[in-house]
Amino acid sequence: MRKFLGKVRTRVKTKSIGKEEEVAVFRERVEANKEKYPPHVLQVIQGELKNLDQLEANSSEFNGTCDYLDWLTLLPWGNYSEEKFDVIGAQKILDEDHYGLTDVKERILEFIAVAKLRGTSQGKIICLSGPTGVDKISIARSIACALNRNFFRFSVGGLYDVAEIKGKGRTSTGAMPGKMVQCLKDVGTSNPLVLIDEIDKLGKRNAGNPASTVVKLLDTEQNANFVDHYLDLPIDLSKVLFVCTANDVDNIPKSLLDRMEIITIAGYITDEKMYIARHYLEKTAREACGVKPEQVEVTDAALLALIENYCEEAGVRKLRKLIVKIYRKIALRLVRQRSSNEAAIDKVLVDTSNLSDFVGKAKFREESIYDQAPIGVAMGVSWTAMGGCISYYETTRVEEGKGKGVLHVTGKLGDVMKESAQIAHIVARSILQEKEADNHFFANSKLHLHAPDGVTPKDGPSAGCAMVTSMLSLALNKPVKEDLAMTGEVTLTGRILPIGGNSSRLLDFEGENISSEEEQIILPFGNKRDFDKLAANVKQGLDVHFVNYYSEIFKLAFEYDENNTGN
Repeated sequence: MRKFLGKVRTRVKTKSIGKEEEVAVFRERVEANKEKYPPHVLQVIQGELKNLDQLEANSSEFNGTCDYLDWLTLLPWGNYSEEKFDVIGAQKILDEDHYGLTDVKERILEFIAVAKLRGTSQGKIICLSGPTGVDKISIARSIACALNRNFFRFSVGGLYDVAEIKGKGRTSTGAMPGKMVQCLKDVGTSNPLVLIDEIDKLGKRNAGNPASTVVKLLDTEQNANFVDHYLDLPIDLSKVLFVCTANDVDNIPKSLLDRMEIITIAGYITDEKMYIARHYLEKTAREACGVKPEQVEVTDAALLALIENYCEEAGVRKLRKLIVKIYRKIALRLVRQRSSNEAAIDKVLVDTSNLSDFVGKAKFREESIYDQAPIGVAMGVSWTAMGGCISYYETTRVEEGKGKGVLHVTGKLGDVMKESAQIAHIVARSILQEKEADNHFFANSKLHLHAPDGVTPKDGPSAGCAMVTSMLSLALNKPVKEDLAMTGEVTLTGRILPIGGNSSRLLDFEGENISSEEEQIILPFGNKRDFDKLAANVKQGLDVHFVNYYSEIFKLAFEYDENNTGN
């Protein structure tokens, strides 16, 4: 806002021309673009010019009218950039700007292909959803470049006042246009791509509803006659392509969400982060710090350690900062060596042995909680914004006695996981009664189920299988099969439900806490289609078992022999 206010106020304060010259400037603008002005806009401009002739040059009303005419005459009425629907060119732009994100790129190319066949890209409102640092804004810029549209971004995170969007009337204190009028003046065309950032963080207020204002802005049925309070004229925004970003679509008002098409950006897996770090981030950091390529070598092992032990994130934002930090310290080392006339350093080597000298001690633990999970412990896999995450579930018996069969849970579990634990308890009792009818462990045991790392909130329907397995391990007095991880929710009937989220990121745990050569993981059968779509390098080294019912997990986890319960 300030930069636009600055433009207007500077003109008024520093102008050295008289009233006649001021009016002449506006008339020249009008004559140059007379054919492009809509009739109702031209009528208002001509009326304001007549008023200007009758006003004193030193009056506040004169300055206010000049400001108003300045906005009206500088808006790009009827000025459009030529839109392109080149799918091949768009593919090239997306590949140059972003590595990986195959599904996201494919969806964007589909959008451009449909626009080409229809002759227009209007009618769709794209919402790029994903955690911070996954380049949502950069992707929107790439879309604008591919379509040959000018780009404008503004954030509505924490926005409470509708005047930010619709402007303040000319009679109000601090009168000025809203964001959309500022956008059109800034980009110089009437068909830009406008990125509305953080739409899931819209503020709520009794006086005025920003969400309903944004609905009117985005809805193609309403925005053809969008009225800004400052201009007090209808503006055609139907040719503007709106793209939104959000971290959590659940927080987007339903009236807005219904009008959007969600494109989920889950983030990058480790292989993709390695490639981005080596070919993009390192090069940018080196140039920014003035270090020559021959002066430094960062090994692959150091980059991998940086990703796994320092940057638990979905995107590459923290990774970018740490790589810049490494090169800053290298630059300091080189300059100090020159200043003190020390012997020249041939090359600075950054490896795992000295990585902590550049970025400090690792934030995330590399070692496993258990070398081998004991009785009563099962290994689950959950999807988080940072990728696949190994989660342990521990069960122990607190008290024994007839009729004491109850369950207590800890580990900062959300409501969904607390319900999962109760269901898991019932399912475990049912399975045990079926397999070993004489075993009354659950009926006579007060149990405590715990998910370690209690400081981290945990919720979501994907832990049921691991919880059941943890309880049965204790009941059978038998450890779970070594290096077996599992995910999926279980119903009361023992059915395994598919998980949500992104399967490629679920499987990006890179053998964390798993020591065998081939990682074994149990997935719901409903996720087999997602697994089949994954790249070969993601599936490499995985021994995956797809299951429909918990009875199948039971056989895998305990290598249970129906004919010999002693095994």
